[in-house]
Amino acid sequence: MGLFSTLATLPLAPVRMVAWAAERVAEQAEDEYYDPAPIWQELAALAEERDRGEIDEESFDRREDELLDRLAEIEAFRRGT
Repeated sequence: MGLFSTLATLPLAPVRMVAWAAERVAEQAEDEYYDPAPIWQELAALAEERDRGEIDEESFDRREDELLDRLAEIEAFRRGT
């Protein structure tokens, strides 16, 4: 960008900065949403609850299916499908 175009677009700098910041926030949120580590931790905690008898088998199966579906969603996202 030349000097003239830089000066001409200077009034738009705050708008560009807000857009840039919003993109970074969206990227961070997406990274956290599609991180499989918390799902794996929740699966392990769920298995421990079942082993201790804190939840019944039906509740375990239902929650496990939900978590496995979430892992499949994460995998599909990472593969771009």
